Amino acid sequence: MKVLVSIYAWTAGLVILGFVLVTCIILSYFIPPRKLDPFLKAGCRFLLRALFIKVRVVGADAVDKESIHLFMANHASLFDVPVLAGYIPAFMRAVEADSHFRWPIYGWAIRRLGNIPIKRSDVHASVRSIRKAEDWIKDGKSLVILPEGSRTMDGNLRPFKKLPFFLAKQSGVDIIPMGLSGLFRLKSKRSWIIQPTNVTVKFGPSIPRETIQSLSEEDLREKVRGEIEKLIERP
Repeated sequence: MKVLVSIYAWTAGLVILGFVLVTCIILSYFIPPRKLDPFLKAGCRFLLRALFIKVRVVGADAVDKESIHLFMANHASLFDVPVLAGYIPAFMRAVEADSHFRWPIYGWAIRRLGNIPIKRSDVHASVRSIRKAEDWIKDGKSLVILPEGSRTMDGNLRPFKKLPFFLAKQSGVDIIPMGLSGLFRLKSKRSWIIQPTNVTVKFGPSIPRETIQSLSEEDLREKVRGEIEKLIERP
């Protein structure tokens, strides 16, 4: 049964995602990204509903949609992307692995929409990407970054990278920690099987810029990791 459900999920998911992304690519030539964003969010939410994935959102009402934030979340699954894109209640873009930008359709779409590629294996290239992310934030746009850098292999938080916290101190905006639960069970990195399940997205209290500036990068990294850990619901 799991195999049949997974075949349906992959087939339906790729068709819906392809339609949403191709539409975004075309519309991006005529509509500014901020005005296109509601369509993208609606498309991501529809994709999840079509795959029988129920998403519960906690704490989103406390997010100031008019302010600029740096959102940080755990990286549990391939489905983190549509969940974050669909349920963060603000116009934002993401820092993504540069390999994603070479994927057909998806890579073209995220490039058109303004996501920032980062080459994790090249320190100098990574720093350049973080500088671009800093410029994005200073231009008045929120950003989401997954400080683990890659998906968890066992459902637990991986060690956090250093550069996201260099960015946090340089950008001068609040951090909003997020906890994503249920996504590792939905689709783990080790398996192609998709198991539709309930997913929870929790927004924690923002970490104000004053606190960010008062901490070292290492202490800030540990603080954010602890806040995200508290937001993750364990089975």
